[in-house]
Amino acid sequence: MKKIALIFALLTAGCITANAQIDSVYVVNSGSSSAHNSLIAKKHELKIGAIKLLAGPILDISYERIHSESFTYGISLLGNLAGNDNYYDEDFSVTPFARMYFTEPKYYGAKGFFVEGFAKFITGSAYIGYTEEYVDNNGNYFYMDKRDNYTAGAAGIALGWKWINKAGFVFEILAGGGRNFGGNSYTPDATFRGDFNLGYRF
Repeated sequence: MKKIALIFALLTAGCITANAQIDSVYVVNSGSSSAHNSLIAKKHELKIGAIKLLAGPILDISYERIHSESFTYGISLLGNLAGNDNYYDEDFSVTPFARMYFTEPKYYGAKGFFVEGFAKFITGSAYIGYTEEYVDNNGNYFYMDKRDNYTAGAAGIALGWKWINKAGFVFEILAGGGRNFGGNSYTPDATFRGDFNLGYRF
């Protein structure tokens, strides 16, 4: 999980630096008015987390409903396809969320800078911090990570930025965290939420 978070942080810093000089003002002209009106009518988004999928493999899919130009809500589903073969603690999670967007002007609605509040239900296996040693029939020694299963809830906040083009394709940076509660003595204290999300508004 630390490796994924580090990769995400480095890529986020690079992306923000590269886009620091981009002018966010969109001018609606006669050639783009039809695309503009089409995007206003679209109220649904489906997205997938690219970093987790490539590094995990972890499947993180989100649905977002455009309630207004500044407020949305949705849900994310995460499944760890590698099981215990990677260092990501979560095996499965369900994350309802709500967002407020603050970027002006909101020609398309629900774009630019946003603040997100989320809750999360998690099942996973936590790395305890030591290994177990055993010997096979040939006398070879093996070491295995010691992990313990847990189920917990979490609540937290995240920040992000969303870009959307006239065709409806979405690119989004999201990063945040929250506090876990419940579970057992091996449950991680905190949860991470973030990725580079790719998707489409329809």
